[in-house]
Amino acid sequence: MRIVIAEDNTLLREGLSLLLTNAGHEICAMVADGDSLLPTLLEHRPDIAVLDVRLPPTFQDEGLRAAIAARAEIPGLPVLVLSQYVEQAYASKLLAQGASGVGYLLKDRVGRIEEFLQALDRVADGGVAMDPEAISQLMVRRTRNDPLAALSAREREVLSLMAEGHGNTAIGELLFIAETSVNKHIGNIFSKLGLPTTDGGHRRVRAVLTYLNASNA
Repeated sequence: MRIVIAEDNTLLREGLSLLLTNAGHEICAMVADGDSLLPTLLEHRPDIAVLDVRLPPTFQDEGLRAAIAARAEIPGLPVLVLSQYVEQAYASKLLAQGASGVGYLLKDRVGRIEEFLQALDRVADGGVAMDPEAISQLMVRRTRNDPLAALSAREREVLSLMAEGHGNTAIGELLFIAETSVNKHIGNIFSKLGLPTTDGGHRRVRAVLTYLNASNA
């Protein structure tokens, strides 16, 4: 796939380029600042953008703002955000669009090459990939009108693993339950969240986004 990388740290930027090239992907552009990111994305229209939240000149949210602006110009542009720390406000902004093809990973996750590449593929295919630590912190706050209140503890566990990007078989293995039980729990989740069968495969993404946005309402 064709990838644009936005990262001001030269070592990490070059390391990402080498890793992704060795995995068979094409790096169509690399930028080191926020001002260059939006025009670069609009010029190359990559299959996915891999970017740091904080970029020069102010090292605040330049990367994220450019990604959101690009998604407005290129609907559905997959974006995989890398961050040094879990920054709830920035993760919430990314998820607030309620769209598929988004990911938020801590930078140390890049060192787990297989996991990182799996997350990249998942986001490029229109899925959602959230770092487990990000999920944990995003779920700290709850509102009174919690849309997940109807879910059982086990259903929340299943939905949490769905948010991390695990398939049904992997979820069953992690929770030590049969895959048929996982399927039943997921069916209950869809039903309780009011996601109709007409949504098809989009129900999984919508369920995950509901889960992640619940603490940020």
